[in-house]
Amino acid sequence: MSLKERLLEDMKLAMRDKDLIRKNSIQMVRSAVLQVEKDSKTTLDDDGVIEIIAKEVKKRKDSLPEFEKSGRQELIDNLNSEIQVLMHYLPQQLSEDELITIVKDAIEKTGASSIRDMGKIMQAVMPQIKGRADGKAVNQIVNRLLN
Repeated sequence: MSLKERLLEDMKLAMRDKDLIRKNSIQMVRSAVLQVEKDSKTTLDDDGVIEIIAKEVKKRKDSLPEFEKSGRQELIDNLNSEIQVLMHYLPQQLSEDELITIVKDAIEKTGASSIRDMGKIMQAVMPQIKGRADGKAVNQIVNRLLN
């Protein structure tokens, strides 16, 4: 079963169970997938769907600090619930130690010696971690290792 089919089945199940957060989260991802497919006139495979889910998770994580500033706990809880639902569809996330190992290998392969070489490192690392880690975390590790 493809990831798109799984999303559809899970959305139907959430609708039957009247689980609004799960239904809405999956529905948002499905509409994002359909929009990308429509815009690019292609059919996405599981990797493309994972990429979209990762972007949706990133959007929600990035907006969390703003909600925390406002002090609206129900919105924060709702956003955290959506993140948990979406994380279920992503591959196992890499630990910080695994990321450090990947970044060190990339530094070694590219011959990077200073922070100016960050672009080369990010270009080497990002395809390896697609959907399994956030680019911001990689960026922080690269900064730490090159400074």
